[in-house]
Amino acid sequence: MNLFHALRAAWPATDQDPAIFCEDGRAYTWRDLERATAMLANLLDSLHLQGVDDRPPVVAAHVDKSVESLLLYLATLRAGCTYLPLNPAYRAAELEYFVGDAQPAVLVCRPEDQEWVIPIAAHGGVDHLFTLGTDRTGSLLTHASLHSDRHAVADRQPGDLAAILYTSGTTGRSKGAMLSHGNLLSNARTLLRYWDWRYDDCLVHALPIFHIHGLFVACHCALLAGTPMRWLNKFEPASVLSTIADSRPPQATLFMGVPTMYVRLLQAPELTAETTRHMRLFISGSAPLLAATHEAFAQRTGHTILERYGMSETGMLCSNPCRPADGLRVTGSVGRPLPSVQVRIVDGAGAVRTTDAIGEVEVRGPNVFSGYLGMPDKTAESFTADGWFKTGDVGHVDALGYVHLSGRAKDLIISGGFNVYPAEIESAIDKLPGVAESAVVGVPHPDFGEGVIAIVVPESGQTLEEAAIIRHLKDTMANFKVPKRVFVQAELPRNAMGKVQKTLLRQAWQHTFKSPEHTTQ
Repeated sequence: MNLFHALRAAWPATDQDPAIFCEDGRAYTWRDLERATAMLANLLDSLHLQGVDDRPPVVAAHVDKSVESLLLYLATLRAGCTYLPLNPAYRAAELEYFVGDAQPAVLVCRPEDQEWVIPIAAHGGVDHLFTLGTDRTGSLLTHASLHSDRHAVADRQPGDLAAILYTSGTTGRSKGAMLSHGNLLSNARTLLRYWDWRYDDCLVHALPIFHIHGLFVACHCALLAGTPMRWLNKFEPASVLSTIADSRPPQATLFMGVPTMYVRLLQAPELTAETTRHMRLFISGSAPLLAATHEAFAQRTGHTILERYGMSETGMLCSNPCRPADGLRVTGSVGRPLPSVQVRIVDGAGAVRTTDAIGEVEVRGPNVFSGYLGMPDKTAESFTADGWFKTGDVGHVDALGYVHLSGRAKDLIISGGFNVYPAEIESAIDKLPGVAESAVVGVPHPDFGEGVIAIVVPESGQTLEEAAIIRHLKDTMANFKVPKRVFVQAELPRNAMGKVQKTLLRQAWQHTFKSPEHTTQ
């Protein structure tokens, strides 16, 4: 079944009811969603798009968050194409890689980016380039307006490709995780049941929609439940809190965020038990939630944040309980495996570990992706012979079945909910004049969870300046990847095999962001 068909089947029969409320007072009814996705899907159909290697054609979106960008995603599903969301912070070199790797038939960008995107699209063989702005401007909507608002949903099977999400290994080369209609639908249905989604719920949506948390977890749940969303194009504590406190129907009942968002909400005096009295559930994911944040939020609001665990390749895997009857929400744990998901802990030899024994986390279930785009060898490496996916995380399962994560098997940094891969940044730094070598690590940060720092070794006789290195990196990559501090030292610590000992670097610089002036960039 096409995922869009399943989502639409849950929408209220009274299609004039509002489905999405915007900050500026505009509202989109369920009928608006039906008509707009039909027109966009008809536009895609009219282009007679061709896929690659028997895969459905790819529609790539490098745009800011807006209701229209969500409609583009839904229309892509409806037309039977594959959706590729891309962080709008990506710069030219990054976008060029994704276009070359995924070979999209359609690329949608911001109107202000069109000039520098055109040569990338031409070089990458993109057949059609459209623009889409947050104010409902751009060529995409202009062309879609010429098409019918009726459309027959394309027939798709559960195993057909629905979306590609890019993730990376520490080699720095991004990998496209291929997710099917069945992967996404099974996960959404499980979350609806496990999180006790109700007919009168209303989600405050303040997450970006270029990754799994905001697009698949948040949007899929609300759409599959047929419940409205209060839509915020950007996260701002004041906007979130005023939306939560707004007593006009539909009253907000759910909020999903990354740990950084909860840290910033706690900095607002308006966050009180009174402000949040109508809320049913606060959910956190995409990065570890510090125990101090968890406890402070409970003290201020009376709400215990539900922490869960997922990946781009798998959707959600584990969750703390929603209903009290199912158990307690445990601080420092990501909860139990979701129904239909299996989790095991193994040692380096692949033997299954016992309760409380630390090892690598492996999973399997209907939500697990089929593999990485164009990387059969990497796909094979990521699965065991008996079909379990190697998450790359390290942790243990306690006697109550709760999963506790203790770190990454590799050096992935999660800063503000975004994945940062050291090898990519190190490669960029090492190319700078006067740089002999570099090492990038994550250290504790009170706002972002982990802050990215770089330790750089200069070539003999050369002088390096922190500000100059940061300035150069800001011109070449997304800001969330740019180190917040750069330290210059004579050499990097190495073991007997010559490998840089990043553990020692993290220990040496673990207090970098304790000073207030270093908490943001």
